[in-house]
Amino acid sequence: MARVAKAPAKRKKAVPTTARNWSWLLGLGVLFVVFGFLGLGSVVGVTLISIVFIGFMFLIAGVLQFVDGFKSRQWAPAVWHGLIAIMYFIGGCFIIWDPVLASTVITALIGWTLVVIGLIRLVMSISLHGTKGWVFTLIASLAAIILGGVILMQWPLSSLWVIGMFISIELMLNGLSYIVMALAMRSQLK
Repeated sequence: MARVAKAPAKRKKAVPTTARNWSWLLGLGVLFVVFGFLGLGSVVGVTLISIVFIGFMFLIAGVLQFVDGFKSRQWAPAVWHGLIAIMYFIGGCFIIWDPVLASTVITALIGWTLVVIGLIRLVMSISLHGTKGWVFTLIASLAAIILGGVILMQWPLSSLWVIGMFISIELMLNGLSYIVMALAMRSQLK
């Protein structure tokens, strides 16, 4: 007896629970974008607040490292934990005591890191020449070199705005991605 294939019955699309809550994600995205714009209006404040926050994270890490050292049953590991805890604590105190100087050092590190990453990526893109997509690697390398160069050319003044600007832009991009996801989820419900 020959089997006759039956046409599959039309099924309703299963809508994930997250898609039903698209409005929450949309609101969160709008909030992130607003915070990002507010941050761009006060990049110096965002920079200093984030640097002080990093300082407090170092202090907390120092305390936790010290506590972990006490848990060690042997003397040598406890000493190493103690030294690491002291370094965290000194670093945290330094950052909190002078956040402007700390942001200056961190900004220089960001600038040089971008330049070095850009140069490495440039060499990589040249080695990939002719393969599909190598141009995007070249563009990314040039963008990193230029961005790092701009930061370093304006250093130390750039230390007042770079970190705050990066955080603000990240908030805006995160918010935009949430908005796009929320609108895509809403379209699934239709």
